[in-house]
Amino acid sequence: MRKRHPKAASDSSEPSSTSQQTDNNHVVLDKVVDVRRSGKTWFSVLILIIYSSWAVYNHQHGNLPRPLTAKQAGKRGFSEIQAMKHVTALTQFGPHPVSSDALVHALEYVLGEVEKVKESAHFDVDVNVDFFESKFGVNRLVGGLFKGKSLVYSDISHIVVRIMPKYESEAGENAILVSSHIDTVFSTGGAGDCSSCVAVMLELARSVSQSAHGFKNSVIFLFNTGEEEGLNGAHSFITQHPWSSTVRLAIDLEAMGAGGKSGIFQAGPSPWAIENFALAAKYPSGQIIGQDLFTSGVIKSATDFQVYKEVAGLSGLDFAFADNTAVYHTKNDKIELIKPGSLQHLGENMLAFLIRVASSSDLPKDKTLETSNSDAAIYFDILGKYMVVYRQKFATMMYGSVIMQSMLIWVMSLLMGGYPAVVSVMLSCLSFIFAWIFSVAFSAAVAFILPWISSSPVPYASYPLMTIGLFVSPAVLGSISGQHLAFSFLRKKPSNRNSNNMELSARLRDNLAKLEAERWLFKAGFIQWFVLLALGTYYKLGSTYLALVWLVPPAFAYGLLEATLTPIRFPKPLKLATLVISLAVPILVSAGSFIRLAGTMIGILIRFDRNPGGSPEWLSNVIIAVVIATFVSLTMVYLLAYIHLSGSKRSIVTALCIITALSLALVASGFLPAFTEDTARAVNVVHVVDTSGEDQVSFISLFSNTPGNLNVEAEQIKEGFSCGRENKVDFVSFETKYSCVSKKDAEVGWDKRDIPVLRVVNEEKGREDDQRKIIAVSMETGGSTRWILGIDMEVVEDFTLQVGEEEEDEEELMIGRGEKSSGEEGWHQIQFSGGKKAPTKFVLKLYQKKERVQRPVLKLRTDFDRVTPQVQRVLERLPTYCSMFGKSTSPFTLAFIASLPYTK
Repeated sequence: MRKRHPKAASDSSEPSSTSQQTDNNHVVLDKVVDVRRSGKTWFSVLILIIYSSWAVYNHQHGNLPRPLTAKQAGKRGFSEIQAMKHVTALTQFGPHPVSSDALVHALEYVLGEVEKVKESAHFDVDVNVDFFESKFGVNRLVGGLFKGKSLVYSDISHIVVRIMPKYESEAGENAILVSSHIDTVFSTGGAGDCSSCVAVMLELARSVSQSAHGFKNSVIFLFNTGEEEGLNGAHSFITQHPWSSTVRLAIDLEAMGAGGKSGIFQAGPSPWAIENFALAAKYPSGQIIGQDLFTSGVIKSATDFQVYKEVAGLSGLDFAFADNTAVYHTKNDKIELIKPGSLQHLGENMLAFLIRVASSSDLPKDKTLETSNSDAAIYFDILGKYMVVYRQKFATMMYGSVIMQSMLIWVMSLLMGGYPAVVSVMLSCLSFIFAWIFSVAFSAAVAFILPWISSSPVPYASYPLMTIGLFVSPAVLGSISGQHLAFSFLRKKPSNRNSNNMELSARLRDNLAKLEAERWLFKAGFIQWFVLLALGTYYKLGSTYLALVWLVPPAFAYGLLEATLTPIRFPKPLKLATLVISLAVPILVSAGSFIRLAGTMIGILIRFDRNPGGSPEWLSNVIIAVVIATFVSLTMVYLLAYIHLSGSKRSIVTALCIITALSLALVASGFLPAFTEDTARAVNVVHVVDTSGEDQVSFISLFSNTPGNLNVEAEQIKEGFSCGRENKVDFVSFETKYSCVSKKDAEVGWDKRDIPVLRVVNEEKGREDDQRKIIAVSMETGGSTRWILGIDMEVVEDFTLQVGEEEEDEEELMIGRGEKSSGEEGWHQIQFSGGKKAPTKFVLKLYQKKERVQRPVLKLRTDFDRVTPQVQRVLERLPTYCSMFGKSTSPFTLAFIASLPYTK
């Protein structure tokens, strides 16, 4: 028999132990412990996790139902093929903002289609159609995007359709409102925002008209206009239409992109609607994380749902298409981007939901639904197949129970482990803190570099997957570095793994320290998610459930497969089964949401700079880098704990460095353009006539809401543009801190009769003991029915606004006296939008508060949707990767600026 070499025996992977007697009768134990893990195994698990996460995302957000024809859907079903015909018809009118001829044609089309619905309705169903022209109104919202503004409107038209059973006497008194808007911004035909929503409503109205004879409640479809100018359509319906008093539930359909699944991103305040939707919907889609971000102001936007909640006191649901967010309000919001099945998905969900709630006798009868925080709903879908809904009261109890049990387990562990366990917990806390700091630092460093090596600060806008190399790789590298630092500390901490007369050899002690350090790095994930769970529970955040699913399954897997009841027992390498079981549920529940959120934020970068040039070029990149780094450090804590005993750590770090370097080189080479014709840069070209100074000035202004300078674009246009931060323009609703200006032929192409006029028509003092003035100002907008007026509330205590040419005219008062809030820098803004018959002459009465001469007391901008020859030349030469961008505060292509200086 061949003898085995002693060295081979000691190097064997099979554990063995030897002991020797020391002079002090202590036994020194030397046990061979395998602390190495195959690098190939770790890579295999990594690939499995990446594939699983992407598969969850695709199934949750990309798995759309098959579009149905009218024949397949039947009279009572929903047909996307029919709905897409409406989208095609509406987009053929081109951009149709308020007061445009195109909007008149769009209204006529929708009116014709609802008349067809009325004619073909079931004989036991009443369909009432009302072409509603609103009077003037003032919309003041207490929060959100329009806080501190007076949104004034006049002469805007809507189409309202009410469908109810003929022989249900109380159906007309209790209605479910389904709402969306026909109008678009001036820069797009609005296939996604929101012709697709209007098309879904038309098809829903047709279907509901065939089945409403079994309803107990009516359904009102509101096709409004004025939404893009400040949610005016919803406000005018709620405050002026007689049917609004019957509405018990409000459903708003919106889009912040084009196509894809339309998911719920706002629900409540009452949980009744979301609970019934979860029971009825065939393909439920919705995440409360979107609601948390929207209500916190992270996503700067507003929808009609805000009016229904704030002004009408209604509960309900807010849906939105969220694919292709980069095309929002640009020329690329085209019908081709609406994926097949997008409208079918929303239509079938809405139809099932409407049938359920319209047939219910439990529809809340009170218009104002006062709901406590404990009754608010927590909701999220799983793979777009199931929706989980529970109330905040239950959530608090469940989260509290997990928190108490976790604390009990940790206290018992620390008592059993003694001082070494306390030190380990502290070092574990440092591990995830280091991981987050290093992860953010490495990603932010790349974010700072990008503007210096690329022609655009956001070179990944048209290729979002570039962020994997630019931000994800540095974030993972940072997390590994942070954990490695904590791993080194954990290896050196004191240990109690010995017994009475047993000492450990240096080699065995080092190996056991490595194994124990690996376990503490894994358990660091428990601590970080425990802290987030406690904070979320305290502040009652809806998305706290994410902390729960990232804490409980890993803790369960570790307790089942790894935990020991005594510190004397030697640790073993963590099992791969522990990792797989730990991450299965978290990936299933949250991977799709995290990927969608990152993609949405990248798309929003196209319109990131609300005051063009007002933010540092690196800021948008740093925000994306911090978000991605936070996701990476939080979610990869369990996976990266396995890397430190893996033979592949060095190769992984090298690969990450190479990926980051190659991505930076690719950006620097310009091989992949930052913008394309399909993912365009958001720009505005405005012919400005500024009469606010001593001398009248005319010029063409080119600016962008996308971070970065416009030097390349200005050179390509060749119209004499000069670019820089000295070209500041105050557009009242915002100020361009950086823009390009050209005065070439700018003195012509516009009519002097369009110039707005602000003049004082009367001044009078207040009471005898009050030296403050009351100033009457005549305001003529030059025929414009879209304007923004800024009032200096540091000088003015209060004001009124009425229609008319002189103060004595007995016209209706638009804005009366009362408390007025102010926005940035003490200005209160009046944002006016109206139809063709809207007034253009007003009288403003200012109640002076104190004297001030440093800035004008009034500043006014009037807009005209008119393309001058100079602007036309610029638009023709504009690079194809640029697109005009519109929003409620953006000027049209011709804008006049005026001001009224303060005079004693």
